[in-house]
Amino acid sequence: MFGYVTPCKMELKIKDYEKFRAYYCGLCKSIKNNIGNIPRVSLNYDMTFLAILLDSLDDKYPIYSKYRCSVHPLKKKILVVDNNCLSYAAFCNIILTYYKLLDNINDDNSIKSRLFSLFFKGYLKKVPDSLKEHLIYIENNLNTLYSIEKSPDGKSIDHIAHPFAELTGFIVSSYKNNENKDTLYWLGYNLGKWIYVIDAWDDLEKDMSNNKFNVINSCFNRDNLSYKEFSSIIESKVDFILGICASQCSSLLSKLTLKKNEELLYNILQFGLLEKMDKVFKRSCCDHEKSI
Repeated sequence: MFGYVTPCKMELKIKDYEKFRAYYCGLCKSIKNNIGNIPRVSLNYDMTFLAILLDSLDDKYPIYSKYRCSVHPLKKKILVVDNNCLSYAAFCNIILTYYKLLDNINDDNSIKSRLFSLFFKGYLKKVPDSLKEHLIYIENNLNTLYSIEKSPDGKSIDHIAHPFAELTGFIVSSYKNNENKDTLYWLGYNLGKWIYVIDAWDDLEKDMSNNKFNVINSCFNRDNLSYKEFSSIIESKVDFILGICASQCSSLLSKLTLKKNEELLYNILQFGLLEKMDKVFKRSCCDHEKSI
């Protein structure tokens, strides 16, 4: 996951904004407590959303605390005290980050990614036995994805995006085996496809200029058009694909029995995804908007 799943701050109530930040800081502290200090650099909003979603299905209400961290030493931050959902998201965060670093090495032979991958490989030893299946499943799915990306000819965008969408569905739905499992899987599947496609659109110009694989260019640019020509033609189609995925996520969320955080989750999936699309498509009303 790449950090695209964020709330729409302008539509958030103050209490929900503070709640999101508390989960974000809580996830950071969970990574520190369960894994180590260095892996905290991999903290991202997608895994924060995962922790909030899973915790929202639990009857227990989160415990909040104040904590002073090295990044914000002057003022204590409110955070959600570590719980099972945060710990699960923390370990998933580390696993996905490690394999993302390996992908960066394969793509660009990045020295920075190579260095960090050595650190993160050691931290994978801290993954509990209960999540060893996740480690294997994620590795297999990403290897399948990279294999397809190396030989994409004749394959549709749905076919190529499937392994990443499937592993996201697996991560979201395999925390507990309960009545929400199927709905969580398909919510995660559609969100994973959304992330994969929006990341491709975000990187399209850079990938085309560097002659790197990009699923949108591979599937739709049959006439070898330049970025400027191709992007203007394909933009509406990519927008439609992303809109369908986002709509499915919101629809599936309504089928879950949420015990808390309902307004925050709907904000993320109804407004946050659309706002992120506006920013990536460069159609925001404000020229100098900043991330949450």
